[in-house]
Amino acid sequence: MKEEFIELLKITNRDGMNEVINFLEKSDFFKAPASTRFHGDYEGGLAEHSMNVYKILKEKVKTASIQIDTPEESIIIMALLHDICKANYYKVDYRNAKNAHGEWEKVPYYTIDDTIPYGHGEKSVMMLTEYIKLTNEEKYAIRWHMGFSEPKENYAPLGLAYKKYPVALLLNEADLESSYFFDV
Repeated sequence: MKEEFIELLKITNRDGMNEVINFLEKSDFFKAPASTRFHGDYEGGLAEHSMNVYKILKEKVKTASIQIDTPEESIIIMALLHDICKANYYKVDYRNAKNAHGEWEKVPYYTIDDTIPYGHGEKSVMMLTEYIKLTNEEKYAIRWHMGFSEPKENYAPLGLAYKKYPVALLLNEADLESSYFFDV
């Protein structure tokens, strides 16, 4: 999957994409979980989740009830890199738990080690713009991909962003579908 992921990023021909790929390969992105307990909470879950989001988003754009004119390179960037903020974000820790024989043992689990507390979608946008120029549509979609799990104070700008850039809503839907239907 890593090879397919990288090939998709390369076909965008975006200036700076080789630097993004270099960052991903040096980070734990391809081994990291997608979350600590909600979805994809296993090694490689983040890359798998991102690839699922890409496949779902690509289909959603084709079958949307309105015309979506987002270029393929943008779909790839938004979907595959929407959670780049989770690179180097999780760490393995240990806790005591009873095994099948009722004996206590140390078991690994993922925990958060956020060394850059800049939010979620906005952190992904910030990280990406260190390497590549994003279109406004890409910025808005990545920033608002968490949808209505945002604090309620953000609902008004979220709604405005979805009206201005409908693909942002589709990215949120693809993210949710991947999380609940495929990353289990």
